[in-house]
Amino acid sequence: MEYISDLAKIISVRPYPLLFATISGSHLYGFPSANSDFDLRGVHILPLPEVVGLIPGEETIEVSEVREGLELDLVTHDIKKFFDLLLRRNGYVLEQLYSPLIVYTTPEHEELKAIASNCITKHHSHHYLGFAQNQWKLFEKEHPRRVKPLLYVYRVLLTGIHLMQTGEVEGNLVKLNDKFQLSYIPDLIARKLGGAEQSVLEDADIEFYRQECDRLVKLLEEASSTSHLPSNSDAKVALNELLIKVRMASISVDS
Repeated sequence: MEYISDLAKIISVRPYPLLFATISGSHLYGFPSANSDFDLRGVHILPLPEVVGLIPGEETIEVSEVREGLELDLVTHDIKKFFDLLLRRNGYVLEQLYSPLIVYTTPEHEELKAIASNCITKHHSHHYLGFAQNQWKLFEKEHPRRVKPLLYVYRVLLTGIHLMQTGEVEGNLVKLNDKFQLSYIPDLIARKLGGAEQSVLEDADIEFYRQECDRLVKLLEEASSTSHLPSNSDAKVALNELLIKVRMASISVDS
């Protein structure tokens, strides 16, 4: 994608070294509008003095700005915080880690992806069920009702079902629908991309979308209960070893 090199140049000057940076949000999900900002997510590495000292470094760095004509929303977590989130069955960080839209990477990024596959459990379904419920509430209370939150509802539900069935992280709704073949998804995406006039729904359509949401929620619950994924992660030891290796390597870099 033509914007990857521009984004890589922008994030090359950061206060701390990066383990990786990827694109999330609507670009990852497969329905970016022409004016969509770029949601960059990643992991930074605090130097050892800012971890062990009395004055800690920033565990989370958030920057929203326009650079080189691109609107950015950048969020990075320190490596330890990110690993903690992985162990808490957080679907967001899985999607960021495995995003195919890579702006910056390292050998340790690849190592982390291999380890994190053992973080995936059947209980990740709770993340996707909770997020879908919140997005549906947002969709319902809006007047007029926008397509975007509805797309997020279906995206997270299909991502969750696919994860439970395969153990694979897939955040792109277009690719997911190649598998699930929901006839209304292409129309919703077209509406979202068609601009403000097309990106709202008539009240008459709402009951259909509510029934589909309920159906997919049940499908996700069933997929979780029958999933071959483990109930608990066994990646903590490997994550700990990688964390120590990366943190200690920062000493030689700083010196």
